[in-house]
Amino acid sequence: MRRSLTAMTEEIVLYSSADKIATIALNQPDSRNALSDALLDALIAAFERARDDDEVGCVVLASTHETVFSAGGDLGGFAEELTAEQRYERLARFPALFELIGTLGKPTICAARGHVLAGALGIALACDLVVASDKATFGTPELNVGVFPFMIMALIYRNVPRKKTTEMLLLSERIDANEAERLGIVNKVVPLDQFDEAVGEWAAKLASKSPLLMRMGKDAIWKQQDLDLIEALDFLRGQLGEALGTEDVREGVSAFFEKREPQWKGR
Repeated sequence: MRRSLTAMTEEIVLYSSADKIATIALNQPDSRNALSDALLDALIAAFERARDDDEVGCVVLASTHETVFSAGGDLGGFAEELTAEQRYERLARFPALFELIGTLGKPTICAARGHVLAGALGIALACDLVVASDKATFGTPELNVGVFPFMIMALIYRNVPRKKTTEMLLLSERIDANEAERLGIVNKVVPLDQFDEAVGEWAAKLASKSPLLMRMGKDAIWKQQDLDLIEALDFLRGQLGEALGTEDVREGVSAFFEKREPQWKGR
């Protein structure tokens, strides 16, 4: 199904919503979606819009470029003469976006039709799931131009084994989609002609779940990820107890035994 796209921030990012699915599309093909300050601000605004819309149950992050999701940071911006304070302030956008996606309360899918490079790899890994076409590649080429992928390394180390992460960071070589799937960067790789269908299928499944339990689950994933085992178990015990007191759990169990689709109450 084609969705109408609403322009945001002079069409740097396109936003659409239908069937409980919000689609956020990077839309600067001439720059290969370089992650400029303006583009990052537009992304943050789009995710906030999806977060605040009660009709949205899933968010898909995509690109209008046929072969590139994003080539990464805006190199022109890196070369600007700024004070240390200005540089530090500018770089706040990346952690703000990563935290926003992690605490969105709604599942996110990165639709990696094409190449996902440098800072864009961090954005992809901030999403809950990544679906890639078999034409996509992934990499951290920053050292090739005298920069280091400082900001995204925390996300890569949390998703990829340590030695392989270090190899990616230091050698700056691209990996193909199948290798990215093997390493845990990507959840699913599909042929290009099946890509839209695969993304749509997963998005529809996610959007059909209880919004309340999805939010509780997403929040728990975010909060427990860096706790030690005993702290995590204690926290998750409390979350499960709270979840079992909701009407949506009772509705889900009743629907299962009655062999019908659940009607979520949101409470």
